Amino acid sequence: MSTRTAEKFKVADEVWIATALLHQEHPSQPDFSTKEILNRVEQENVTGSVRPGVYVHIVQHCVANRPPDSGSYRILFETAGGRRRLFRKGDFCHPARLGKKSTPASEDIPEQYRELLAWYREWSEQSGTEVIGNDPLLALRGSGKHIWADEHADEYVNRLRDGWE
Repeated sequence: MSTRTAEKFKVADEVWIATALLHQEHPSQPDFSTKEILNRVEQENVTGSVRPGVYVHIVQHCVANRPPDSGSYRILFETAGGRRRLFRKGDFCHPARLGKKSTPASEDIPEQYRELLAWYREWSEQSGTEVIGNDPLLALRGSGKHIWADEHADEYVNRLRDGWE
């Protein structure tokens, strides 16, 4: 990539590419450390060097569920401290980031990475589970179903009430 093209190539798009490649290469891994993403940016070396803004994009500017500062992309989702995955539709995002960019435009990234956009659409649709974001209450959904697994809910309640006056 020429210097002129590198100047136009957004750091956020570079972060998206690196994270998408990690997901593609490690499909069973749900998320990645910020260091793994930074290393993948460095390994890919799209612009000839790791630009100074890459790290802050990984930890802040691109993270949908963090309050925005100067960058308000929805490229990544923070799953835990220091852990990220690609943002996908249905994830919680900070209200100030609603409607902001979550994937690169095809014409804004080098041609050899454009197939990642099609992969991403399929990957995000195949998640197979309802995305609950980082809501701890929603994450508990279904956690007590074993309590009445062998009986109907009404029977369970009636059994609990036996002996009440």
